[in-house]
Amino acid sequence: MKAKSKIAAAAKRKRILLVDDHPLMREGVAQWIQRSPDLEVCGQAETAAQALSLASKLKPDLVLTDISLSGRSGLELIKDLAAVQPDLPTLVLSMHDEWLYAGRALNAGARGYVMKRSGGARVVEAIHEVFQGRIAVGPEIASRLLEEYSGHKPRASQTALPPLTDREFEILPFIGQAKSNREIAEELRLSPKTVETHRLNLMSKLKLKNRSELLRFALRYVECEGAGAWTS
Repeated sequence: MKAKSKIAAAAKRKRILLVDDHPLMREGVAQWIQRSPDLEVCGQAETAAQALSLASKLKPDLVLTDISLSGRSGLELIKDLAAVQPDLPTLVLSMHDEWLYAGRALNAGARGYVMKRSGGARVVEAIHEVFQGRIAVGPEIASRLLEEYSGHKPRASQTALPPLTDREFEILPFIGQAKSNREIAEELRLSPKTVETHRLNLMSKLKLKNRSELLRFALRYVECEGAGAWTS
């Protein structure tokens, strides 16, 4: 009887696909997930391409992904998954500040956003929230979402950024931290040349004349996002 109950419990476990380009991070998160009796890790991927392939083969119940991936970003992965497997929920686990990216992740199709510094227990809690049909975000972001959907946006949020790509939004905060192309490239697993191209595109779209103006804009962007002043 005990053997049958164990088999039944294992069969009910929700299967999670982990996507992160840091093996140690994946292993740490996997350990937390495996501790939960109703969850298990069915696969791990380093890139968006690997994740798409594994999602098709393994048929997970949820994909837990970082934003910063080599090649296509986590935000692009979320959109790709939504296109091919619309019923597959995705949850973001990222080092990037929730104020900066939660809105974009949700707009891309994610069902929640958790910061890595929140810890393993919070990650498992967020996974359960998603399976319960809830949006897994922090209380401040939840309050902001309620304001937006109720039509009572803060006055400051009426100032929107020009249309930027997900990668450009990802790079903008790093520019605000005065990081070089090489430093940003290492963070995002891109080439310095690609980062430079994104810098030039940002200056063009934002109608900025030089790198100094771009730096000042990026600094203001980070400050405003921290206060919830920019829309996603």
